[in-house]
Amino acid sequence: MRMSALERRFQILLDQERYALVEREAARSGRSVAAVIREAIDLRFGSEVTVRANAATAFLAATADPREPGEDWAESKAAMDAELARRVP
Repeated sequence: MRMSALERRFQILLDQERYALVEREAARSGRSVAAVIREAIDLRFGSEVTVRANAATAFLAATADPREPGEDWAESKAAMDAELARRVP
């Protein structure tokens, strides 16, 4: 018998505002509240591989439409630097 990857259970108390945010996202995305919380943990504490994969996915999505004129490298780099500065305290 194969053991589930989800093998730890814990309880968390949230204020109503935070719970409402998570609940709305769960309803919007068709997932459980627990799945939304697991994703948030993965996004915040993801491994370096996960972080790089997410960055690559975002980059490819931003450059997916060849009909749109792209930014030049200086503009792209400035935008990425600004996003990094916003996310990293």
